[in-house]
Amino acid sequence: MNRLVAIVGPTGVGKTRLALQIAQQFNGEIINADSRQVYRYMDIGTAKPEPAELALVPHHIIDIINPDEEFGLSQYQELANRAIDDIQRRGKLPLLVGGTGQYVRAVLEGWVIPAVAPDPEFRLGLQKRADRGESAELYQELVRVDPVAAQNIDSRNVRRVIRALEVSHHTGVPFSGLQRKKAPPFDSLIIGLTAGRTELYRRIDSRVDIMLDRGLVKETKNLVSMGYGFDLPSMSGIGYKQIGQYLQGEISLETAKDQIKFETHRLARHQYAWFRLSDKRIQWFDVEGDVEALFQHYIINQPWLADFHR
Repeated sequence: MNRLVAIVGPTGVGKTRLALQIAQQFNGEIINADSRQVYRYMDIGTAKPEPAELALVPHHIIDIINPDEEFGLSQYQELANRAIDDIQRRGKLPLLVGGTGQYVRAVLEGWVIPAVAPDPEFRLGLQKRADRGESAELYQELVRVDPVAAQNIDSRNVRRVIRALEVSHHTGVPFSGLQRKKAPPFDSLIIGLTAGRTELYRRIDSRVDIMLDRGLVKETKNLVSMGYGFDLPSMSGIGYKQIGQYLQGEISLETAKDQIKFETHRLARHQYAWFRLSDKRIQWFDVEGDVEALFQHYIINQPWLADFHR
């Protein structure tokens, strides 16, 4: 079997740093599993790796679409599987790295995603309802038609709620009933990085401060000047949404910063629903300990990794 290393965990915990270390020592290439880093021009607000980091090892599925282009799970899975196959055929080690649980699990578990084409008119009708404040009602509709899917979808994730309703509407079958799994053609070592809530929030808050110091406001202004409005899914994500409210005079910059931190804390908590500390498939390590010891005494001692050592 071919091999793959996945590095998962909440935002801000240090996945990128560990991935770069492994990739450099074991002839690896990194496959992005962050749903926001696929967008061009959105670097600071998505915590995209620095240009110097991107230059250290090859990266895949970063900067591949414009902020106004649609990008979904099936597209991601196809690109990720293609990248994994290419990396493995060249005798290198693929590293799947990111905190978007849906992306990671679709690849690692071999989800067979329903082939239902988007219906823009149907979606628009539901989105208009959400914009009128009916998001909770849409979620309750999903609970009625597909309680299994609803249990696995955050009620605040309007896009996923709409997609599940769309699939059920067009097929007459619950979205969850169309989801199957096919074992992927590789073995996975899944490494999870975690931290206590106080430390994780400290790291997140520090990163938000750094984003603002690096020019998140300017980056957001540039995106608007390029014609990307705040109604786009990409521009309504954490960071850009709050800076947009500041630029439009709705809140102060200090309030925007506080809200970005608060929403990122909430995102981190939600990510643990995808990457559970009780999941026996994941080898969890607390970053408050010695991460270098993790590298030296766990990763390096994986016998099969010797095949990839530079």
